[in-house]
Amino acid sequence: MHRHVKRVLVLLLGIFFIVLGLIGLILPILQGWLFLLIGLLLLSLYSPALREWIDRQTKPYPKINKAVERAEAWIVRRIGSFD
Repeated sequence: MHRHVKRVLVLLLGIFFIVLGLIGLILPILQGWLFLLIGLLLLSLYSPALREWIDRQTKPYPKINKAVERAEAWIVRRIGSFD
């Protein structure tokens, strides 16, 4: 039960950050790309297909790929994995 609740919370939080990021792309006050990145990382924990897409997009840029992997590892340490 706890794992199911955690999955739903991560999904909702990821969607919230995606929406906030889209709003931030329109409003000059918010950093939309940052919220989009956080939302995508949260949703990538939920969706292996999204994780593969992020890997394909960041592989040509080793520094960005390493930063994404570190951010994902930080998130997993904080909330745990779904396995």
